[in-house]
Amino acid sequence: MITLQINGERRELDADPAMPLLWALRDIAGLTGTKFGCGKALCGACTVHLDGAPVRACITPLAAAQGRSITTIEGLSPDGSHPVQLAWSELDVVQCGYCQSGQIMSAAALLATTPRPTDEDIDAAMSGNLCRCGTYQRIRAAIKRAAELAGPP
Repeated sequence: MITLQINGERRELDADPAMPLLWALRDIAGLTGTKFGCGKALCGACTVHLDGAPVRACITPLAAAQGRSITTIEGLSPDGSHPVQLAWSELDVVQCGYCQSGQIMSAAALLATTPRPTDEDIDAAMSGNLCRCGTYQRIRAAIKRAAELAGPP
């Protein structure tokens, strides 16, 4: 058994500590919003927050997450009211949608540390997230809109 703090809830999972966090979240905890993309931390589809920092769940072993706070897309805002989620909807960012939970989690982490990001800040924070549909301009605009919605820093 391994004990994890997922979306503010203490969960005991019967899993090998070497198992990637992604599979524990999806297959054991039933939180399927975090997506499998490449399995090599290259695409960002599996991005979650570990103590507020974006990490790639596909290469993060459960042992590295034990005793730390894990936030998935489901825990970012259960009702979709996080400024990033609101901006994503307002600006109609999603095309196919597969990468978007990872994109949103990376954007939320960026805004938590940099409330008024420049284009360069956005490029650096989002560079590990790939979008097959090429919605990068809408993603950038939505991050700026989310900063506005969040209000003064």
